[in-house]
Amino acid sequence: MAAVEHGFKAEVQQLLNLMIHSVYSDREVFLRELVSNAADALDKARFLGLTDKDLVPAVGESEAIRITVDGDAETITIDDDGIGMTRDEIVENLGTIAHSGTKAFLEQQTAQAEEGGAPKLIGQFGLGFYSAFMVAHEVEVVSRSAQPDAQPVRWTSKGEGTYTLEEGEREHRGTSITLHLREDCADFGEVEKLKNVVRKHSNFLPWPIEVDGDQANSGKALWVEPPSQVTDDEANAFYKSVAVDWQDPARRIHVSVDSPLQYSALLFVPQVRPFDLFHPEAARGPRLYARRVLIEEHAKALLPEWLRFVRGVVDSEDIALNVSREMVQKTAVVRKISEALTKRILKDLGKWSRQAEPEPVPEEGGDDSDEAPVEAPPSYADFWRNFGVLLKEGYYHARAAWGDELLPLLRFNALSHDDETGLMSLSDYKAAMPEEQDTIWFLTAESRSSALASPHLEAFRKRGWDVLLLTDPVDEWLVSALDAFDEVPLKSVSRGELDLEDESEEAAEDKADMESFTPWVKELLGDHVADVRESSRLTDSAVVLVDADDGMSANMERLLRESQQAIPGIGSKRILELNPRHPLIRNLAEMRDKGHEETAAQIARMLYDDALLLEGTVTEPAAMGKRLQDLLTRASEAALG
Repeated sequence: MAAVEHGFKAEVQQLLNLMIHSVYSDREVFLRELVSNAADALDKARFLGLTDKDLVPAVGESEAIRITVDGDAETITIDDDGIGMTRDEIVENLGTIAHSGTKAFLEQQTAQAEEGGAPKLIGQFGLGFYSAFMVAHEVEVVSRSAQPDAQPVRWTSKGEGTYTLEEGEREHRGTSITLHLREDCADFGEVEKLKNVVRKHSNFLPWPIEVDGDQANSGKALWVEPPSQVTDDEANAFYKSVAVDWQDPARRIHVSVDSPLQYSALLFVPQVRPFDLFHPEAARGPRLYARRVLIEEHAKALLPEWLRFVRGVVDSEDIALNVSREMVQKTAVVRKISEALTKRILKDLGKWSRQAEPEPVPEEGGDDSDEAPVEAPPSYADFWRNFGVLLKEGYYHARAAWGDELLPLLRFNALSHDDETGLMSLSDYKAAMPEEQDTIWFLTAESRSSALASPHLEAFRKRGWDVLLLTDPVDEWLVSALDAFDEVPLKSVSRGELDLEDESEEAAEDKADMESFTPWVKELLGDHVADVRESSRLTDSAVVLVDADDGMSANMERLLRESQQAIPGIGSKRILELNPRHPLIRNLAEMRDKGHEETAAQIARMLYDDALLLEGTVTEPAAMGKRLQDLLTRASEAALG
């Protein structure tokens, strides 16, 4: 086969330019990426070899990943006995980027680099094969597919827009990648440095990784080790290699079960929310092994979608290897393991949630110490702020199966807290309820600040009753599924008529006569409102709009509008409540009684506008502005006499 030159796809060239012309402080990540690719190729060869006996076996040395250094040629070579690639597969894998979302991600990083910021690729996005150009001015790949009669292929490129394909020389299946090092990367030609990089990034891969003939990694499958024999340092390093994260995990869950199923799992909760946690196309699920053979890189069936933040590996002796990966995930064994793992994770989160908040460790030496203070370990509150919304999602979708386990894990912000960092459970709320309170009250809103500004809270503040402030979009669905806790009903402070009237003689004084006034306001506003009535929930404000008992909440309508979803019908009409003790309401009722009905009507319409403004649902701002101008004109004329 004669040498043929090809051009890279545009997004590949963009990635290469970003790597070659930008400065990275952690270039060593290239070795992790290339070694990981080699390990994947070996995993695939082992798995396919169990079901396809026609694949060409490896020849010579035992299967491994071999890294060799040629000091004279200033090259390093990463060689594996994996599945290898055909000519077409090389074009597909090395000439284009198939990963969903890559192009948009690269455009974002390029823009950041042009503005003078350092691109933040490492630890956020898999660089894969192209990371080789961070340290090499030329890359050579020779690969032979394990498919029968496949011919070896040689691929070379300097990362300058083109690559060359020609016939290669390789006797057995696998791939070798030779990097011609850049002058400023000559230190990667040192054997000890390469060994250190392997131990740092790839120490726990199950395949031997040899550097100039010496095995550099432990090859220890931590998940099958007894939990008591796995150190924190080992587990943390393993997590970083599995999750491609630079921080230690917040929580580790190590499971080893012998009966009735035999499986092991090493699972982790990250410290921070992964950037793609809410991307619909992001890969989900821990790695699935069968007797230490990788079956699936991301086994979605192992955990429910609402536990997608969990990282790690699961290995079972009871999964057959001679079936397709798609069929494996549908087996009864996987379903049973999934149920057991979900139960174990929720149990561990429950234990964590009951622990006291850790106190920060004071720095030694007092204020004059140069050493940074030791950070407190991650708390359940830290976890909740990152991933709590997923547990709420889980309660809504899986309350029949997991509701009893999830409910104690839920945390909420509340009116009684000074800021949004404070959290309480439903048990905490119930325990603090005064004797006369028989309901758990909540308010759904866009943010804590908008909730605190709501007139719906006034009577609750006056009575000293706490209110849960629910500001996650999923909360609307959560409370639709959660109508009671421990036999105590949950109810929105913004829905329905509340029996919170203060019947004291002092409260009865200076109260407007509402018997004829509220029907008049209802007739005035017509179809804009479902009803007008006297309010027992207001103490300071004149008016408020209330959700009907059987209608859609204003917050839900807001969420549907923001997500551009259709709202059934024309939306729910609100109930306008009037505070009979407010001076403005008293004045309006008196104005109407004394024959100033036209002016009173103008002010009443403006009060409705004000209620809409407080709710955040003004639909006719121009008409509202006109009414305000007319009213101000009347007021100015009256002032001039």
